[in-house]
Amino acid sequence: QVQLVESGGALVQPGGSLRLSCVASGTISRFHFMGWYRQAPGKQRELVATMSSGGTTNYADSAKGRFTISRDDLKNTVYLEMDGLKPEDTAVYYCYNGLGVWGQGTQVTVSS
Repeated sequence: QVQLVESGGALVQPGGSLRLSCVASGTISRFHFMGWYRQAPGKQRELVATMSSGGTTNYADSAKGRFTISRDDLKNTVYLEMDGLKPEDTAVYYCYNGLGVWGQGTQVTVSS
C-alpha cells in the first residue's frame, strides 16, 4: 500500500508564497493522476489542482494563475507552488493519488 506524506505547510502573510511537497512511498509514475485538495474549517474538501501522468493539469478557479502543480516521478514527489496567498487559502492541504490513498495533510495558514 502506497503512502503519501505532505510537508511544507506554514503560517504565511497575505501575498506570500509556499511550496508544498507530497512524497510517495512507492513509484508515482503508475498513477494516472496526482492531485492536491484542501479542506477549510467547516467546509467540504475541495479540489485545488491535479496533474496527469502525461502532464495535463487541472486547476480550481480559485487556484488559476496563482498555484502551480508539478511532479517529479524520479523523486516520487508532487509539488504545489502557491503564490499570492490569500486568507481564504487557509486550509489543510491533502495529497491524493487518484486511487483512494490520501496523505495526512499539511496546514497552511494565511494571516497577518
